[in-house]
Amino acid sequence: MKKLLLLLLMAIPLPAVKSDEPVPAGFEHWALASTQGLGRALAAEAASDPHHFAVKQLSDYPNDSFLFVRREADGPPEWHETQVDVFFVQSGSATLVVGGTLLNGETVAPHEKRNGTIQGGTRQKLTAGDVVRIPARVPHQLLLDGAHEFTYFVVKIKGY
Repeated sequence: MKKLLLLLLMAIPLPAVKSDEPVPAGFEHWALASTQGLGRALAAEAASDPHHFAVKQLSDYPNDSFLFVRREADGPPEWHETQVDVFFVQSGSATLVVGGTLLNGETVAPHEKRNGTIQGGTRQKLTAGDVVRIPARVPHQLLLDGAHEFTYFVVKIKGY
């Protein structure tokens, strides 16, 4: 009898739990389908860009910001004085040159240098599923090394 009662209880569908409370301010959720669609849209933009690069800023907050990026060619060396970069690789492959010294970098915005060359540094191969954290004040550059594309989600942590 107990087994029959238990089976009957399991057979009764429970209503889905839904809260009427709104999500907290600043909450973000990027579903896989939306980032895949964004990747396709950026592919068209990168193909027509002279640097073969496209970026979409998803959100910008006082302490962090979120970007979706597609590269179809090597990126320039970068150096951020006050921001940490976290890359979540979505597709493709690239070599990340990280560390060393940025030579002849140009100031392109406050606390931000690009271009020039990186002397020294180490090379890290990146592929889909990889996650890397690049500290503030560390030169870095993405090289495609013959790959056709590299798409990644970036979290910029501000204020270092």
